[in-house]
Amino acid sequence: MRRLLLLSIFSTIFSIVGCQNKSTNTDKVYIGGKIVNPNLDYVILSRDEDIIDTLKLNNDNQFGQYLNDIDPGIYTLQHNPENQVIYLEPGDSIMIWVNTYDFDQSLNFSGRGSQESSFLLDLFLQNRANNELILNYYKIKPEEFKHISDSIHKKRLEEFNENSSKNNLSDNFKKIARQSIDYEFYDLRERYTYLIKKYYPEFTKLIPEGFNDYRNSLDFNNKLLKNYYLYTNTIDDYLRTRAVEYCIDEHKDRDCFNVSNFDNIKRRAVLIDSLSSTPSIRNKFLDLLLSKAVTMVTNKEDLKKVLHFAESLNYQEIEQIRQLSKIQENYFTGKSVANLTLLNTNSEETTYGDVIDKKSIVYFWSANNIRRYIWQFRTIKKLEEKYPELDFIGVNLDIGQEKKWLRILDENNYDQKNQYQLSKRKFSNDVATKYLYRLNFLDKNAVIARGDAPLSSSAEFESQLLEFLNQ
Repeated sequence: MRRLLLLSIFSTIFSIVGCQNKSTNTDKVYIGGKIVNPNLDYVILSRDEDIIDTLKLNNDNQFGQYLNDIDPGIYTLQHNPENQVIYLEPGDSIMIWVNTYDFDQSLNFSGRGSQESSFLLDLFLQNRANNELILNYYKIKPEEFKHISDSIHKKRLEEFNENSSKNNLSDNFKKIARQSIDYEFYDLRERYTYLIKKYYPEFTKLIPEGFNDYRNSLDFNNKLLKNYYLYTNTIDDYLRTRAVEYCIDEHKDRDCFNVSNFDNIKRRAVLIDSLSSTPSIRNKFLDLLLSKAVTMVTNKEDLKKVLHFAESLNYQEIEQIRQLSKIQENYFTGKSVANLTLLNTNSEETTYGDVIDKKSIVYFWSANNIRRYIWQFRTIKKLEEKYPELDFIGVNLDIGQEKKWLRILDENNYDQKNQYQLSKRKFSNDVATKYLYRLNFLDKNAVIARGDAPLSSSAEFESQLLEFLNQ
């Protein structure tokens, strides 16, 4: 049925566009399609964080447009709060069908050049399944995990070779697809390495020789994949693990797994600063790390240290870090958030002061970070059962995306009792999402008692909860 609908849309839109241009221009790219249950009346196509074009929906929620000057490569198709990668090169004519109620699963590409985007979508869905796999399999011994990860890598390569033989894929795309499969494999190994070092350190002695040899193949200047999540996730996870390993080697008496600790963040920033000479890659990670360092600061003295370090780097967006620092001064320990507004699940505006009547832990989440929010809710559920004396309050950061927020809660059967969404703010959405990794320990008067403890199910985090309860 969906295929028939796509053909109908394809014919309709091309009959309209055909009146304007009946010639076939292989230097152009055509993108068209339909969005069912749209959140907005437009779709954004971007690359390297630059907007290429904004495609408007008509009254039937259809869109269609020719694009000029499109270089071959990976682009992002965004319909807030959803987004997905798409591969484009001159001569492509791609139709898209998607239902926002199940964006990734329903997404369908057809038309000339669509097989590349379909391959990337399948890889994304398989990789998302790997997120569940790693949470289940990091408890097994290294030799067993080596076999599992090798098997996944081999299967992906077989699928790619089969796809290549059936379809006329461009050489440029073949490079992207082949490297993407490798980086998926690298990330599986890297995440496993981190998890066993943290939770099962006795397994580190059992890691087989060559298990981490893939690290020699990591390219910190990969311009072909620089905006592709499989690549950026791998580099991010590598920096995290290496910072932990450095800490373990140099400071055996320190908690090296507090990845929100400034020393850990600083080490990762120093690493990417030394490893990458590509400004767009280097600055992407510096922005992530320095922003996290600022949002975890709890007093003026520590904020000065973070700013001094940031200014010591050749970082292009230092002014944004300075602006974020000014905002952060409102979230130091001892500051009240009682008057800040929230939206409850009945679409009613309220405040922290109205919501909080006992000691509470506030965590933030976004629909745009699926891997994290699934883990967050799973972790919070366990903590709620163990610590009923505390309220655990979830605050969604996707302001204005009320339908999507409620749909996620409903579809995943998340308890909506203590779920809220940001209602108003004096700063941009980009700034809001920088608080994704921050927790606020609030007393019964909605005053911040602590804001630098990262969410975790570890014994150390639970000791912090108990300390907070006993204050």
